[in-house]
Amino acid sequence: MNPQPNHLTALDLPIPAREQLPESYQKYFAICDEKLGMVPNVLLAYSQNAAQLDVFSRFYNELMFGDSGLSTLEREMIAVAVSAANRCYYCQVAHGAAVREYSGDPLLGELIVMNYRVADLSARHRAMLDFAVKLTETPDRIVEADRQALRDAGFSDGDIWDIANIAGFYNLTNRVASAVDMQPNREYHALHR
Repeated sequence: MNPQPNHLTALDLPIPAREQLPESYQKYFAICDEKLGMVPNVLLAYSQNAAQLDVFSRFYNELMFGDSGLSTLEREMIAVAVSAANRCYYCQVAHGAAVREYSGDPLLGELIVMNYRVADLSARHRAMLDFAVKLTETPDRIVEADRQALRDAGFSDGDIWDIANIAGFYNLTNRVASAVDMQPNREYHALHR
């Protein structure tokens, strides 16, 4: 199915009008409008189940903006590399825009979407993305040497925990987005270029 430009997914989900959402989510969506100029389609899709929207948004916000030894850019880089490995169109577009924003480098966002291995990355970032992609493609092959490579690149064990959780989260969301043909907001394509 080829969705129409403003179609969220290939599913006919009962997306509520904003005024039908709990007040806390009306406020959350207003913040999205103010900061992003849009409400991400993933949030609109999840709004058809208030309990899932609550869990999704709280976990997302904690992983991506909570206290961590990882910068926001590093977290977005993981999101993009994992999404590229999974060929998740939605997340490559949405988080590729975030990498462009946080790095100030449109080329970096595109390179990580296409193939992070050809990007001019620090040893720290290369080790981080190598681990996240290996965890995505062959999770049964993660061994102590992989964790040690992260430590050698300057990551703490707490950072490794965060890298694993972010990679795991995007493996989950990539599969949902791909399964329902979730479409990224058109605005993402032009952001931070």
